[in-house]
Amino acid sequence: MSLPTYELQSHSLHSDGALPPAEVVANAAAAGIELLALSDHDTVDGVDEAIAAGARHGVTIVPATEISAVFGRYEDLHVLGYGIDHHDAALAERLHTARADRELRAERMGAKLEQLGWQVDDSVLEQRRAAGKPIGRPHLTQAVLQHPANADRLAAAGYDDVSSFLPDFLIPGKPAYLARTHPTVIEAIQWIHDAGGVAIWAHPYWDLDSDAEVLEAIDLFREHGLDGVECFYVTHTPEQTRLLAERCDELGLLKTGSSDYHGPEHRLFSHFGAFDPDGYAADLDALLKPTAR
Repeated sequence: MSLPTYELQSHSLHSDGALPPAEVVANAAAAGIELLALSDHDTVDGVDEAIAAGARHGVTIVPATEISAVFGRYEDLHVLGYGIDHHDAALAERLHTARADRELRAERMGAKLEQLGWQVDDSVLEQRRAAGKPIGRPHLTQAVLQHPANADRLAAAGYDDVSSFLPDFLIPGKPAYLARTHPTVIEAIQWIHDAGGVAIWAHPYWDLDSDAEVLEAIDLFREHGLDGVECFYVTHTPEQTRLLAERCDELGLLKTGSSDYHGPEHRLFSHFGAFDPDGYAADLDALLKPTAR
């Protein structure tokens, strides 16, 4: 397949990525990407650096963020905000409250891990706190992996990276997991609209399993102002891609796509151009010129 010239989700050190924003942009440019969204979780702190790097490398940067949200029985859905005013004071305050909720949740999950006999290296978390960066489950997992007291137990269980440990302890139904309570998907959509952007549901099949559930959620979120869906994604099957794209076309929703780049060493999200739009076109103009709200 030909390399897409756009990547509408990527992450830096400001959330759960491995690189500074400027390096994310440089790697995107080297991969032939012309349009990039830096979409760190619950923050826009890296956007200005990405824009400056984009100017140097000839990459257009879409100001963005990825808001972690809840909706009923769905405990961890992600809403991407594109074309936002990343200097908007109200958005900054709202994202701050979301990160505070996330950090409190991380502290409580850390306590649950300790109850299960794991030691948590607080220096790993303190570095992020001191830098004003959010703390999520990947960072909490890293704090377990780096504590020397856990070495023998980790080796015996075969836990050698974040992707092997986290699913056994920190996802719904696992012993150290706690659900988020704030914001809801509806609130996240409103925050994005209030900041002048468009709201896109990220990677639906990462969070939900069945076609029926996904389609039901799209219809429901559309009633609350959702603007589009990330139809093209690195883990989506061709069937899932077509189903999402066709539903978006039926409902007049925007179609976007990404490889969800987290850095060159990530187990799943390490390459730009790793998703297949299966012949469908993304709605890029709407992201560059979002409707004023």
